[in-house]
Amino acid sequence: MSVVREIIDSFPLREDTQFVARKEALLFQGPEIQTMKLWTDHELLKVIHFPPVFSPEAFSPPRCVFEGSHLRVEWQKLSGRGMVYHRNVDCDELSFQIYGERTLFTELGTVELAPGDFSRIPVGISHDNFGREETHVLFYVTAPVTECEDPVRASEKIIPPYTGWPACASGAYGEVITQELGAVGTDVAAYLVDEELLLQGDPHDERSIQVLRADDTTCETIWLYRSDLVWIGSTTLKSEDGRTYRRHLCATEIQYQVSGQRTLVTQRGTVTLLPGDFIEIPQGCAFTSIAGEESKHISVLSALPTPTTAKHSRQAEPSSVEFLEAKRRTLNF
Repeated sequence: MSVVREIIDSFPLREDTQFVARKEALLFQGPEIQTMKLWTDHELLKVIHFPPVFSPEAFSPPRCVFEGSHLRVEWQKLSGRGMVYHRNVDCDELSFQIYGERTLFTELGTVELAPGDFSRIPVGISHDNFGREETHVLFYVTAPVTECEDPVRASEKIIPPYTGWPACASGAYGEVITQELGAVGTDVAAYLVDEELLLQGDPHDERSIQVLRADDTTCETIWLYRSDLVWIGSTTLKSEDGRTYRRHLCATEIQYQVSGQRTLVTQRGTVTLLPGDFIEIPQGCAFTSIAGEESKHISVLSALPTPTTAKHSRQAEPSSVEFLEAKRRTLNF
């Protein structure tokens, strides 16, 4: 019976992290007590999938994937511009560009986004998008959120923000203000704005939209954004045998598979993750990954519950050490 290492950490990741040796097979076996049962038979983890590559269809609002009181995760695809300008009253709006290119134009300037780019729109800043057959993930996080890495570029005041602007000949366009993390039906005001005046912004506000990218050469999680309750990072695996497990004491972990494929192994099942897959690993549940090729995924730590709201596409299978040993032999680990 092979021995593996387990990392037990807190949220935020503090110095009280523990490193524990485990016999791997025992991680997947429940205790046997004859007199009574003191634990719950939990459901196996479920995978939610949205195609990473753009496919044409009529415009629709972003699809909500996970939603809690402090974090909302959505998937969106866009060809053309959005329906209205949008301004959040209680959260920063972050995004990750999956596929295609998108122009983000705001009161703090305009910036072009390409696959692999992260961006953050501060609370209270009006914005809209012009997508070119693209897909992206949105993270609405209770403000404030801070960047943890240096930007690769920043927005600039550009009018017109893209070729073909303005879409409305009068120069007036709709703006909607929302509360409760920007969910549909949480609008508090809707009205018209003069686009050119809006995009000129406040001349005394020196802030800009900063674009971040993760260092793909580092085989670990690079944390890009932090708030009191949410951390967002990018994880790159080059070749991983899955003999190091991790268990979060104070947070669930949402993962989005960006590229490559890997086998996610948890105490609530094992599943192969492909680009476009979302999954949530519960607080206190040990997990690891096995990957024979380069794999990239987004990691989101959430200190409070963020339930799944979208329909799942498939479910994990029960974890077994026999399967893991066979998988490692196949990959020459």
